[in-house]
Amino acid sequence: MNCPFCGNPKTNVVYTGKPEDGKLQRRRFCPVCKKRFNTFERPFLGTPMVVKSDGKREVFDSEKLAHGIRIACAKRPVPAEKISELVDSIEKRLQMEGKYEIPSRMIGDLVIEGLKSLDLIAYIRYAIVYLRMDDLHALRREIDNLLGENN
Repeated sequence: MNCPFCGNPKTNVVYTGKPEDGKLQRRRFCPVCKKRFNTFERPFLGTPMVVKSDGKREVFDSEKLAHGIRIACAKRPVPAEKISELVDSIEKRLQMEGKYEIPSRMIGDLVIEGLKSLDLIAYIRYAIVYLRMDDLHALRREIDNLLGENN
C-alpha cells in the first residue's frame, strides 16, 4: 500500500481491526515520512456481464443501476442511503450467483422486488417501463394487485 503522504510503496500494518460490513480496517505506518493512516479493505468479487434482451453484452454498471432507481424514486421520500443499499444488495447478489453472464431481466426483477418494499409509487414508476405496461388497464391491474396485497 502506497503512503498517501509521500508515496512510499512500502508501509507497515500496525493494527488490524475487526471486519465491519465486510470491510477490514488496517492502521498503517510509513517508515519514510513517519505518518500514520487508515485503509479499509473488502474482498473484490467480479460482477458478471449483463446479457441484454437483444443479445448484446455489457459490463455491469452500478452507477447506471443507481441512476435508474433514482429516477423512479424522484420526488419520493426515499433516502439516498436506501437507494445505495438497494444497489449494493443487488450487486452483491449478482456476484454471489458466481456466473460469468446474467440476463438483464434478472437485474430488473431484483430492482422491482427492492422497490416494492421501499416505495410503492417508485415501484409503479419503474414497473411501467420495465414490465411494459402499455395501457391503463395493465397499470390498473398492477395497482389493484398491490392494493390487494396490502390489505
